[in-house]
Amino acid sequence: MKPFIDANKIDLLLKKTMDAPKTAARSIINASLRLKGLAPEEVAILLNLNDRETINNLFSVAKKVKEIIYGKRLVIFAPLYITNFCVNNCLYCGFRCANKELKRKRLTIKEIKEEVIILEKQGHKRILLEAGEDPLASRIDHLEKVIPAIYATKSGNGEIRRLNVNVAAMSVPHFKRLKKLKIGTYQLFQETYHPGMYKKMHLSGPKSDYIYHLYAMHRAMEGGIDDCGIGALFGLADHRFEVLAMLYHALELEKEFGVGPHTISVPRIEPAGNTPLTSHIPHPVSDLEFKKLVAILRLAVPYTGLILSTRESAKMRNEVIGLGISQISAGSSTVPGGYKRSLNKKKVSGQFSINDNRSLKDVIKDISKMGYSPSFCTACYRLGRVGKDFMDLAKPGLIGRYCLPNSLLTFKEYLMDYADDGLKKLGYQVIASHLKDIKDNRVKENTTKKLQDIEAGKRDLYF
Repeated sequence: MKPFIDANKIDLLLKKTMDAPKTAARSIINASLRLKGLAPEEVAILLNLNDRETINNLFSVAKKVKEIIYGKRLVIFAPLYITNFCVNNCLYCGFRCANKELKRKRLTIKEIKEEVIILEKQGHKRILLEAGEDPLASRIDHLEKVIPAIYATKSGNGEIRRLNVNVAAMSVPHFKRLKKLKIGTYQLFQETYHPGMYKKMHLSGPKSDYIYHLYAMHRAMEGGIDDCGIGALFGLADHRFEVLAMLYHALELEKEFGVGPHTISVPRIEPAGNTPLTSHIPHPVSDLEFKKLVAILRLAVPYTGLILSTRESAKMRNEVIGLGISQISAGSSTVPGGYKRSLNKKKVSGQFSINDNRSLKDVIKDISKMGYSPSFCTACYRLGRVGKDFMDLAKPGLIGRYCLPNSLLTFKEYLMDYADDGLKKLGYQVIASHLKDIKDNRVKENTTKKLQDIEAGKRDLYF
């Protein structure tokens, strides 16, 4: 199969738009409020934008676009690593097989359940299952044991209602089996779309096959997976190249399957134990350029969920959230068994360094004070609003009629079951404030009724 990413074409596009006038950028930014997305040349113009006043306008419009589609809610999840064994030798990753200093761990089903209970007791309802490319723990027949066990593990009112999966690329038959496990989104990052840099970074192992990895989402969708998530590890190649390549990836999926990526993740390289890139990042991304690329992606692919990880500091996350981010991880560990270890205050090297070490409770406090509604919503996935059905609502900005009410209901559950008195007081103020933002009176009345039902002891209510 031939790559649908044309590196020369992207390079030429970036050169062609290098000196585009700022009036062109302003016109593109203003037109993005129509929620139709952007063409590659328009994205290239914005990526080359240097005028600070226009950049500030970009930031303002990106926030508007996000709130038009998803409202002022932020979905919260936690990663769950089940193994750090890996057969790949990727120079940026702490799990790489050449890292002989890493203490390897493969969780048993019992240990996985223990991790899930800890997350549930914190209030999490959404998990992203993560694994190195481990021939034992990340194979499909093992996942067929792990995933049902996670869904079946409950603690009090705690339960995992949506399990997203980030594991190695599979064949179509294996994706069909993964689909039967009732997963949410299947995520896989290309890391870098630049063929030359990809070869330099992936020395050996199945992941070193650029084409096979690039077509993973094609195989996933052929296997019946409704929602797929893509991403690039910013800092490997020119960030402008990566943003354009992700747009081309989104357009390719739209062309072939009628559905673009459900999520796009935007991690920046952080140091990882015993990796060559710890002291040298090939193409560092400044804070300003990072903010720009997040905002540009929001305008370019307005329907997608933009995910921000704990690689970024709390300060940076708080700043970037307002530029189009719709999902964040919180209270994260990148170590198999890391949540149990954290209870015992044991530190072990993970896949990468975490710079936001706030607890879930502290993250909720901070984003609540910033005017956002924390959300643990899983309604769309469980009601079948996935794939094309989800996109048909997200693209015109109609999904928001469900997002805000469902965020308030799940936040109410969290406050009732896990919050201290101080957080409850703040949270109830947030709910009361955002309840006023619901425009449809019937939806507002139904949301108010459901909030009262949760107060009376009912759980898992949604639209």
